[in-house]
Amino acid sequence: MRIVSVICLFFLTVFAPAQENGFRGSIPEELLRPGYGESPRYPIDTVIGELGRGEASDAAYLFANSVAAGFVSGEMGHSGLRTVNAALRENYFSVLRTIEPGGYRLGSGREEADGSVSFLVRFLGREKGITGELFIRFVTRQVRGEDPAEIAGMEAAMTGNWVFEDLLLEEARSRDEQQRESLQRFDFSPYERFF
Repeated sequence: MRIVSVICLFFLTVFAPAQENGFRGSIPEELLRPGYGESPRYPIDTVIGELGRGEASDAAYLFANSVAAGFVSGEMGHSGLRTVNAALRENYFSVLRTIEPGGYRLGSGREEADGSVSFLVRFLGREKGITGELFIRFVTRQVRGEDPAEIAGMEAAMTGNWVFEDLLLEEARSRDEQQRESLQRFDFSPYERFF
């Protein structure tokens, strides 16, 4: 019993200082967490490139996430799909049903020249995947108050919300084929955009 307690005491004295210095094994804490003023680090998908919001705003990224989650759910009434035309929604669902998506990856958001925001998206099924580009837009409108003084003065407040604009999808391909193709690229540049 004393030998076990001596061994435990030895491990505590040797490994306790390593934990206090912020190390996790051989990886220093500075590599795990961004420093002050440094942008967060996101993982990279070998097919579509860097995951995360990219150059897009947090609000745009959250809305795009809800839209992608809605398409993966397969539910016509999903809250993220309220702004999608019903006929288009059914068309997208029929394309995605071919791979039976179990998840998605969203990343590399950027603002387009026309004001919309696009995100690369990859829907993942068990055997196949579909890659595409999701377009959303922030739409503003004027809201007039009920106050007669506001109506007479023609003052109106501006309000807005994110709406789904388009989803361009490639044909379904096996996940092995996507992986082989991404490994054949030597520059490992992100997925090329449709436009």
